[in-house]
Amino acid sequence: MPAAAQPGVQSAMQPGSISKKALWGGWIMSGLVTAFLVFDAVIHLLKPAPVVEAFAKLHLPVSLAVDLGVIELLCLILYVIPRTSILGAVLLTGYLGGAVAIQVTTSNSLFGEILFPVYVGVLVWGGIYLRDDRLRALFPWRS
Repeated sequence: MPAAAQPGVQSAMQPGSISKKALWGGWIMSGLVTAFLVFDAVIHLLKPAPVVEAFAKLHLPVSLAVDLGVIELLCLILYVIPRTSILGAVLLTGYLGGAVAIQVTTSNSLFGEILFPVYVGVLVWGGIYLRDDRLRALFPWRS
């Protein structure tokens, strides 16, 4: 059945179907997560002492910091461009999944450092969901 013929999907795909509150909430959520990820990427590029210490604790060569910072920035650029925001979110999800995988090998707290990238990923997707009709049509909360 075409999307336009499915009940509930049609209204989600019509322009302007997102409330102003949801749209603002989505942009604020996306802005906050973007600001955090820009900060994270920049400190990877600059390699201050805390980054060097964190890489040592994770048993990673600090030479990877710049590469990870560049990858994060490239994913983030795709995320902030509205046309490519969903692709950027998919790539950031992979990046953040790698961060979880690395953290699992440590003795850090589960709900602190280990799952922190998951919390960031939820904000990445939540921001897009609140502001993008395409994603709402793909994953409708109401039937």
